[in-house]
Amino acid sequence: MDILGATLRVCVDDLETSVPFYERLAGDRAQRFERGGVSVAAVGCFLLMSGPEAELEVLRKIVATIAVTDVDEAHRVLTESGARVLAGPVATPAGRNLIALHPDGSVYEYADRGTGLGGRLPTAPTS
Repeated sequence: MDILGATLRVCVDDLETSVPFYERLAGDRAQRFERGGVSVAAVGCFLLMSGPEAELEVLRKIVATIAVTDVDEAHRVLTESGARVLAGPVATPAGRNLIALHPDGSVYEYADRGTGLGGRLPTAPTS
């Protein structure tokens, strides 16, 4: 399994207030989308999420998003290595993802790299 990079997941109260800070910090413009009632802005290595607390509570449990070349291969390697796939693979606005529980108890999202976010990591919250 090829790991291409990681995205830091940040839950924020007000996306509109937070985006300009992260755009300046990352030197990049935000790419935005919505999924499951959550507003999302991908800015550099940051994935900002804002929405209903019930949705954010679930999203906060995911440590990071790991970009991989192939989610199906990630699924195979993860399960063979002792991880448990909690959700997916499923389609997202920019590729496919899955959520996996590692043997140490950490939860990660694994996502195919796609073109829907201008080449950025194709992450989307799952509910």
